[in-house]
Amino acid sequence: MADAQSSALKTTCCIVGGGPAGIMLGFLLARAGIDVTVLEKHKDFFRDFRGDTIHPSTLQLLYELGLLDEFLALPHQQLTQLAIAIGGQTLPISDFSRLPTHAKFIALMPQWDFLNFLSAQAAKLPSFHLLMEHEATGLIETRNRVTGVRTNTPAGPVEIHATLIVGCDGRHAITRVSGHLPLHDTGVPIDILWFRLSRHEGEPENALGNINYGSFAILINRGDYYQCGYIIAKDTFVTRIQPAGLEAFRNSLVHLVPFLNDRVHEITSWDQLKLLSIQVNRLTRWHSPGLLCIGDAAHAMSPVGGIGINLAIQDAVAAARILAPTLKTSLVTELTLAHIQGRRELPTRITQAFQVTVHHFLNRTLGNPAAVKPPLLLRLLSARPFVRRTLARFIGMGVRPEHIQTH
Repeated sequence: MADAQSSALKTTCCIVGGGPAGIMLGFLLARAGIDVTVLEKHKDFFRDFRGDTIHPSTLQLLYELGLLDEFLALPHQQLTQLAIAIGGQTLPISDFSRLPTHAKFIALMPQWDFLNFLSAQAAKLPSFHLLMEHEATGLIETRNRVTGVRTNTPAGPVEIHATLIVGCDGRHAITRVSGHLPLHDTGVPIDILWFRLSRHEGEPENALGNINYGSFAILINRGDYYQCGYIIAKDTFVTRIQPAGLEAFRNSLVHLVPFLNDRVHEITSWDQLKLLSIQVNRLTRWHSPGLLCIGDAAHAMSPVGGIGINLAIQDAVAAARILAPTLKTSLVTELTLAHIQGRRELPTRITQAFQVTVHHFLNRTLGNPAAVKPPLLLRLLSARPFVRRTLARFIGMGVRPEHIQTH
């Protein structure tokens, strides 16, 4: 790669976005000997309330890379099963103990720790380059083909020219907007508020949620605190939740999860809550000449099941396997890019259909102040180990799990 201080750089593959998909793709391509440059607009990876659930599918990839033991030496929590509490009754939903993976659990870890770990491994490879504080502002086109990226940096504008640009820049991707890629948006009736509350040793956790009295809350065990998610009807935070006041919000939490009564006072300002406007959408075409989008840039996912980060990483593994041979010859055709979309589109569609179904259930529940009872069908299904194992496979491994290509 050219000197990073010059106003124009050249690389074989330029990845826009240093999230899970971007760093994993960069690592795997560099591992295959491809010169790759990853652009991250921030100066570090520290962003709170991002996807922090590392599922068995991703842990299996780390095992195949020979990195699992080192990764699990980092501070984390483990979920071996998932349950949901409806109307005060807890129903087991999934059991990961029978998965055909090396690690049979979900690892809970701040995403910045995961990205720091993976990028440190990638940095050991001479053809991997991570450029922080390089914010993509647009694409460069030459004769109807994307050939580069324009960026803003602390030192001024920089152009990066490459054989292939890969957009991994999330749900607000500049790559898919600048690339004029068509987007299909699925209406989502809910948003989520993320915040923290302290946790005491031995207290319960519920990563799938507590549902009752028209409210829904998620409690994810993060050691000495809970990462809490509170589902609200779409676009009601400013119009309904905030006007009702913090006290009403705290009371609704205690009404739903009574043992939080001794700590809801920790919420003293709306600034402690982060609103995530949930989106579920996907590109109908993930590529154009010289450009490919994967991960959230190609398909924004709901937080339901914590599947999004792992689906994005699966995209990266498939893309690396398919792209590496052609990038070595600098001949990446639209047929190659279409192959990647064809490989990963079905898992995306099935996962989003599952999430949309859950959204409809939540939307019917929100705002109904009456106590609820678990649906009879759900009670019957949750009692069957086969159903719990099937859901564990879907949540933990996903549809069409990818594997690391051995040399």
